[in-house]
Amino acid sequence: MRTGSDADRFPSRKSPRLKYYDYLLPNYYFVTICTFDRVCIFGKPDRLSQRGVVAEAVLREIESHFSSVRVDKYVIMPNHVHMILVLENSNAELAQIVGQYKSSVTREIRETYPQSQVWQTSFHDHVIRNQKDYERIWSYIEANPQNWDKDCFFVKI
Repeated sequence: MRTGSDADRFPSRKSPRLKYYDYLLPNYYFVTICTFDRVCIFGKPDRLSQRGVVAEAVLREIESHFSSVRVDKYVIMPNHVHMILVLENSNAELAQIVGQYKSSVTREIRETYPQSQVWQTSFHDHVIRNQKDYERIWSYIEANPQNWDKDCFFVKI
């Protein structure tokens, strides 16, 4: 939080999180993380670049860092990542899990590309409320590579 004269010069960012929701609660969460300026650094929908391979490898490691978190479904797209995370009696909040993922991907990518800007600030989440919601999101993730040219994050590569 900004204080003093900084508070006067900079507008406060609106939090994308649900107000009053406890993100430690066991639940299914749909998460979308976009690259910095939505630049397509992860390759193509059907072929990951070296940076995309890093993003996928680190995503697969989430469960080993957070024992009560499961990655249920994911896709690495050219300029964003979608995933369904399942928190089961987690001792880590959703933002902490996503933050650790983003940090790890950035650290590994910067070993090869030292000046890389990888992620935009924050991430988008959706608390999955029921089976129908889950099935709709799961199908969206599954079909995302085939529908890349219709995606709201589409940038011609």
